[in-house]
Amino acid sequence: MIAAFDVHYFPDGKASAAAVLFRHYSDATACLTYTVPVDAVFRYVPGQFYRRELPCILRLLHEFQEVPAEMIVDGYLMLAGRPGLGRHLFESLGGKVPVIGVAKSEYRGSTRVEVLRGRSKRPLYVTSAGMDPVDAAERIRSMHGTARIPTLLKYVDRLARGAA
Repeated sequence: MIAAFDVHYFPDGKASAAAVLFRHYSDATACLTYTVPVDAVFRYVPGQFYRRELPCILRLLHEFQEVPAEMIVDGYLMLAGRPGLGRHLFESLGGKVPVIGVAKSEYRGSTRVEVLRGRSKRPLYVTSAGMDPVDAAERIRSMHGTARIPTLLKYVDRLARGAA
């Protein structure tokens, strides 16, 4: 299984972590979904987003029956040579599970593969650990949907927001 994660933060300091699990990158629907409330999260610190998001994702992983074969996170794995959310997740799992980062905004100085989807002129920025970045980019390019953001990545975002 492949898992895509997202976390939504509420003004009261709480969060909702969500994951969708699917078998193939081309899948239009999830096989399983998970959500967990997170009562307290770290405040946002620029360049240290992982301190806020990683505990939420790890909390959610405790709900899974088995560890997914691959994982997708919203963001970069490396931030101009410094570990970002995805790299910290990869390392927290002992480097055994490949992690793909998909970011919507450019982070200058970060090595990434740009992926154009649908008719969008704006790329997604793909990074990875545990797999070749070009292969990771092709996986994201092949995901279901004709829009810039793949169907299941939109879905996990809505799920985290409580809007799915």
